[in-house]
Amino acid sequence: MIKYLILGLFGFLGSVCYAQQINGYIHDLVSSQPLYNVEIKNLRTNEVANSSRDGAFKIAGEVNDYLAVHIFGYSADTIFYYDDAVRRIYLNKDDNILHIDEVLVKRLTDNVLAEELEKARNAGKIVEIPRNQGGVKISPSRLLGREAKIARNNVDILFEEYQARKIDRKFTKHLIASLLPLNDVDIALFRERFRPTVEFIENSSPEDLKVYIIESYTTFKK
Repeated sequence: MIKYLILGLFGFLGSVCYAQQINGYIHDLVSSQPLYNVEIKNLRTNEVANSSRDGAFKIAGEVNDYLAVHIFGYSADTIFYYDDAVRRIYLNKDDNILHIDEVLVKRLTDNVLAEELEKARNAGKIVEIPRNQGGVKISPSRLLGREAKIARNNVDILFEEYQARKIDRKFTKHLIASLLPLNDVDIALFRERFRPTVEFIENSSPEDLKVYIIESYTTFKK
């Protein structure tokens, strides 16, 4: 009996230790090259770590922590750690409009995604309102220019990812596992099948979301 208690205790301590450490990799957004000596700071604990030659980092932390990421020559960023997966963080050093595709956009951190969406919206605007002048002005360069066309295409892709992340930040594996007796494979299927709309996520309370998950589980079991 004592033997099993000791084994159980070691297993519990091992899971706690694992949960208390955040692991990840940091890369250049465009080239995907690993970034060395990036400073990572846990804003809750103020602990600081640095990435290794292959971009890897480890830092004490837990779900719902924020990590500040900084290295000279790149835009500083803040990462919200909302589940216990290994993080791949991509930093951006180019202030110009990016040529976005579905693969690239998924590498953007939340902050960079919001910045690129705002830049794309501004670059793709056709109508200008001149300062100190009445009326509005249609800009042919923005209507027909190559960069403006790229920007308008980017807006759709960026906005779709922006909305998807609103859902992912709340409809998490961590939350579902705390409510339902599902393994990792079933949780992935559950998240795919019963993914709520962004309107529901924006207008529901944490308790509403829990009720939705529990009620959806009844259908999932069938």
